[in-house]
Amino acid sequence: MYFEAELRDRKYKVDVTEGRHTWRVSLQLEGQDWKHYDISKSDFKSAEEYISFLFEGKSYLIDVLGQDTEYTVFTRNSFRTIKIFNDEMLLHESLKKGGALGADTQLKSGMPGKIIEIFVSVGDEVKAGKPLLIMEAMKMENEMRAASDVVIQEICVKQGDSVESGAVLIKFEPLKK
Repeated sequence: MYFEAELRDRKYKVDVTEGRHTWRVSLQLEGQDWKHYDISKSDFKSAEEYISFLFEGKSYLIDVLGQDTEYTVFTRNSFRTIKIFNDEMLLHESLKKGGALGADTQLKSGMPGKIIEIFVSVGDEVKAGKPLLIMEAMKMENEMRAASDVVIQEICVKQGDSVESGAVLIKFEPLKK
């Protein structure tokens, strides 16, 4: 299971893989190398609303409450607020921002997907909030909108194209007022 998390304005990538006898938990703090930890299944217990496990000789009791992207985690006698983004939440967060997952002059794909429809042409002046294209990702059609008033400079995809995460879809420049 892969997800991204934010704790105290620090961003982490997290990958959890279940093996026969352990869970491999891999963490990467933004800008640093991955760190890998193995947690033995024999040192792990779960109850209705919390989990307990031993890690590096210390006992941890964890209780998690929340929904969407906001979670409150209680462990080691303190509460921590964590934002957690799985693939679907990462896509929704990118769409809330107009899909602008890059520089202010590009619309980038937040995850792999397929271009369903393009609403703009080179030279078009597009107002903030107006749709630029529809991309299918995770079996959902997602309308990606302009985050600000822009002029379309280049369309880097065509209808039917499959794109990878981070692919540049449309290049534009701010509309001069």
